[in-house]
Amino acid sequence: MGTPMAAHLTALLPTLVWNRTAARAEQHAAAHGTQAATLAEVAQADFILTCLPTSAEVDSVIEQLLPDLKSGSVWIDCTSGHPDAARRQAALLETRGVTFLDAPVSGGPLGAKAGKLSVMVGGDGAVLEQVRPLLETFGGTVLRVGGVGSGFAVKAINNTLMGLHLLSLAEGLAVLKLQGVDLQPALDILNASSGRSFSSEAKFTQHVFNRKFAANFALGLLAKDAGIALENVQAVKGSAPLLAHTAMLLRAAQHTVGSEIDHTAAVQMVEAWNDVELS
Repeated sequence: MGTPMAAHLTALLPTLVWNRTAARAEQHAAAHGTQAATLAEVAQADFILTCLPTSAEVDSVIEQLLPDLKSGSVWIDCTSGHPDAARRQAALLETRGVTFLDAPVSGGPLGAKAGKLSVMVGGDGAVLEQVRPLLETFGGTVLRVGGVGSGFAVKAINNTLMGLHLLSLAEGLAVLKLQGVDLQPALDILNASSGRSFSSEAKFTQHVFNRKFAANFALGLLAKDAGIALENVQAVKGSAPLLAHTAMLLRAAQHTVGSEIDHTAAVQMVEAWNDVELS
């Protein structure tokens, strides 16, 4: 996701890129006209955008950059992170005069390449307006959803709902196949009816029925996001049994079919329960 996002930024400002694997930053620079940089060089940027697997990796980068950060700069974290981490990171960065926004994205690799991601932003509204042109280089929808941590909270719920839709559709289609129903026309009917979802409209035809499982979002990361959503439910003493059950199912799928495999492969767990293949 970060690769096309950084490429879009070059349309607005000179863009430095850093990656934990230096060769990847150099490849990005050669392909997109960015400049591979060291962390020390990144620290002097007016705007710093991070897009990493978890908040723990962001913590590590902040720790390395903190002594050299420029007062008045803005840190925008596009990681699918934890709301508590966002608030802690914002407070730490504030000691250096740096403002923090959590701005996770949704839309997948295709949305990133097209510059049509949804960006859910937590933090100061005035700061969002300051950086909105940056976010709109890769975001088709950019909305503030609340204070610091709110963007991460919305992203966790969004991804948990995605997992719920994926698994519930797999269950429904598995039952239909056991009844001898033809799955493709059945799915077409669902997509013209009230049972449709993004999973039914895009993911099953593109990634499940053809057995490619190639949406490029790891199942382990989806399980992580659902775990964050469950922690949020517990933190506010909310009642969300469907979200909680989905988080547990995604964790089970991660252990059953693997963490690194694409998240759409979670349906293989449902297939095993029913001894069918959804194809």
